[in-house]
Amino acid sequence: MNEWKTKRVDCPFIVCMTYAFHTPDKLCFILDLMNGGDLHYHLSQHGVFNEAEMKFYAAEVILGLEHMHKRHIVYRDLKPANILLDEHGHVRISDLGLACDFSKKKPHASVGTHGYMAPEVLSKGTGYDSSADWFSFGCMLYKLLKGHSPFRQHKTKDKHEIDRMTLTMNVELPESFSPSLKSLLEGLLQRDINKRLGCKGRGADEVKEHVFFAGIDWQQVYHQKYTPPLIPPRGEVNAADAFDIGSFDEEDTKGIKLTEADQAQYKDFPLVISERWQSEVAETVFETINQEADKMEMKKKSKQKQKFDADEKESDCILHGYIKKLGGPFASAWQTRYAKLYPNRLELHLENSAKPEMILLDTVEEVSSDFVSIKSEQCIVLRTRNDTKIVLTNTDEIGLKEWALSLRSAHKCSQELLASMAKKAGKIYGTDGAKESIALGRPLPAASPALTRAPNGSN
Repeated sequence: MNEWKTKRVDCPFIVCMTYAFHTPDKLCFILDLMNGGDLHYHLSQHGVFNEAEMKFYAAEVILGLEHMHKRHIVYRDLKPANILLDEHGHVRISDLGLACDFSKKKPHASVGTHGYMAPEVLSKGTGYDSSADWFSFGCMLYKLLKGHSPFRQHKTKDKHEIDRMTLTMNVELPESFSPSLKSLLEGLLQRDINKRLGCKGRGADEVKEHVFFAGIDWQQVYHQKYTPPLIPPRGEVNAADAFDIGSFDEEDTKGIKLTEADQAQYKDFPLVISERWQSEVAETVFETINQEADKMEMKKKSKQKQKFDADEKESDCILHGYIKKLGGPFASAWQTRYAKLYPNRLELHLENSAKPEMILLDTVEEVSSDFVSIKSEQCIVLRTRNDTKIVLTNTDEIGLKEWALSLRSAHKCSQELLASMAKKAGKIYGTDGAKESIALGRPLPAASPALTRAPNGSN
């Protein structure tokens, strides 16, 4: 089975819905943002397009229409005002409010924009399908080249007159048009559906294979490899009026109310989030939130560090800063602590706790000579005399090395100090008893009166 039948694939030439949700009285769709303006606006700013420029827009629109027609959807409102440009100048068909599924039943309604509507759409009661879009496509191309619809040559605004001309008038094409362009427009603007280009059984392929598009690589078109003739200015509002953005015509929304029957139809409407939208959220929203959280955390840590800096300025603290300790249930979670290393102890300060966790260096048997990999982190492992492991790490590699060196150095000094104390105590109290007391952390025994010398050698 073809991939497009089993998996929804977004078309690069149609404005897509990336998010949808509903409120108690509204169904809301969030669509792609197209900040490049529409072709109607650019036509008014740029002036009419030449054949090569028009061919670029025509090729991308054809692929957009082909995508819809393969899914039995007729667009019904093709015109320059509904062709948006992205920031790079590529086409996106927008405003699919009149799009209709014709897979089960052909539509009969006369809807669209006068001057672009096909004769079969204007003929009340006549069913139609994708044929209507190819006629509108021909009208749109004519406007890009001449600045007006082929049925508004006298700039008439009378809708009935425009419709009459669409139904009866044969379009006279200017001599300035190339023969291949004339052939294309004559094929598209046929009133007889059976003679119209795109309506003889092979759909978009008939249009793509026309001589006007000779030399076009349609794979390159699909991958947007051709250079757009117009790059919308960045940082500018590419619209006739900035106030039009986000506004709605009152005529479109006035008096619309959802009935209970309407509510019942979409009360279980699911929250729809496309993979593309999720990726965008992950890359933008989450990143922004995390950046703000990181800033606050860094600010808090900086403030706390300044406090510790002030406290330790005059003390014998060797090193202090943030470090992570493996702890929690089953020693499976990294817990951030503010650590302070002194010659005889390591203090791990918990936030909002006055009493730190204390690790006395004389109870530490060994500090790992090399880093040990635990839970994908390079770690320093301290092993105590009762065979307890204390695992420490730091996200900063240089900081981790500094902690490792300082801990090893402080532990070595602590061991040397203990050995020295044991040696001195051994001379006074006896080697075995002194070593045992120091090793167990007990107070040394009181000196025997027999070993205490009185001044001048008297007892």
